[in-house]
Amino acid sequence: MAEQISFGTTEFADNPEPRCPCLLLLDVSGSMQGQPIAELSAGLATFKDELAADALAMKRVEVGIVTFGPVQIALPFQSAASFYPPTLTAQGDTPMGSAIMQGLDLVRQRKDEYRTNGISYYRPWVFLITDGGPTDEWKSAAAAVREGEASKSFAFFAIGVQSANMDTLQQISVREPLRLDGLRFRDLFSWLSSSLRSVSRSTPGTEVPLQSPQGWASV
Repeated sequence: MAEQISFGTTEFADNPEPRCPCLLLLDVSGSMQGQPIAELSAGLATFKDELAADALAMKRVEVGIVTFGPVQIALPFQSAASFYPPTLTAQGDTPMGSAIMQGLDLVRQRKDEYRTNGISYYRPWVFLITDGGPTDEWKSAAAAVREGEASKSFAFFAIGVQSANMDTLQQISVREPLRLDGLRFRDLFSWLSSSLRSVSRSTPGTEVPLQSPQGWASV
């Protein structure tokens, strides 16, 4: 425990910039096997490279990843400077409800760490990317998303891939879910990195309109 506190203090002392946290909830269930998981991995590599091209984003943007199928914290929150995409393996079912709850808990813990260390932060973004529908209980997760959105604790976005259950995603996300055009993960993550770079240049607490997701998504 002492080590963690020491690490956190050093981390924030070395870089007191405001933080812009982005959590990715990635479906890596068995149906993502083959080309989908390969394209998702390529998209994450694009995400890393494009964030690395922006010196301010490298200091301010933080990335965390929770994968599900089964649920795992694949990457605790870390700065874009140290972000390295984990190796993704497709397996298992789609415990989306548990993944969302785990992810929101991770966001809550990170915000506590910011506050403890006197670091200001932007409203966290949570991106759910799935090609199916939940195989576990998900209504409590949907309630947690709505509660968090109402209190402006985070902004939640849902992206459906291929045969994703868009009806369920509509019940989970306050915002209209978007459907990915084919497997254009690289275009999606290019858009996301560009959006995060815009936010990281603003003042915490300011609402920055998202760019239109043209070219990779449809409602």
